[in-house]
Amino acid sequence: MGSTCNWISSFSSFVTTSSLLNTPLQDLLGATFLAVGLWAWAEKGVLANLSSITDLGGFDPVWLFIVVGGVMFVLGFAGCIGALRENTTLLKFFSVFLGLIFFLELTAGILAFVFKDWIKDQLNFFINNNVKAYRDDIDLQNLIDFAQEYWSCCGAHGPDDWNLNIYFNCTEPNPSRERCGVPFSCCVKDPAEDVINTQCGYDVRLKLELDRQKYIYTKGCVGQFEKWLQDNLIIVAGIFVGVALLQIFGICLAQNLVSDVKAVKANW
Repeated sequence: MGSTCNWISSFSSFVTTSSLLNTPLQDLLGATFLAVGLWAWAEKGVLANLSSITDLGGFDPVWLFIVVGGVMFVLGFAGCIGALRENTTLLKFFSVFLGLIFFLELTAGILAFVFKDWIKDQLNFFINNNVKAYRDDIDLQNLIDFAQEYWSCCGAHGPDDWNLNIYFNCTEPNPSRERCGVPFSCCVKDPAEDVINTQCGYDVRLKLELDRQKYIYTKGCVGQFEKWLQDNLIIVAGIFVGVALLQIFGICLAQNLVSDVKAVKANW
């Protein structure tokens, strides 16, 4: 009987220690993400004029830092304080919140698999909408440039998608020097060049399609992203499974600690 009690006590200590070791790190990481996001907004003047949050036509990457950082901080705080103070309310909140996130991730994964064509259409719309807003926000611009360079692509379907942007639009009234061009991130890189030529995409869409291939990527980012997913399916699936297992582990730890606290209180 004594050995059983010792085992339960040891497991309870393990649960508490695991929670205390993991959640402060999560708190710190979440706070860092939040700080970076708020700093970026302050630099762009968003905090001084909150109405400007909705002014950007495309996606603001800072939202990722704000949302992810906020969720991580709240979860970390609830888990850490709940484990430290053996507060069942905070531990239940941690468990339910983490379970809700897991459920939403699982639902999103199933819906993405079932409605693949719809997801693809939404991705096309999302990319083209951000192509329009390319020059409106430096963070969005950097994100698009990174994606096009990483996946060796240009636009959602191809280079002509840049006709949606007022600066790259190929119509006669457009006075921009970038007219009928594409961003430098669409250009095929020359290994011999150490300095990036930011004007490499100028007038490139005036050329014939076969000639374009010498200078820019002609494949769309949606197709290239799909190909990348297929080529790295095992790695991507492994990451999602790993994250899911960590979430399940966190839920189990919190629930076990709640049970232990209730058991101790019942014996008072």
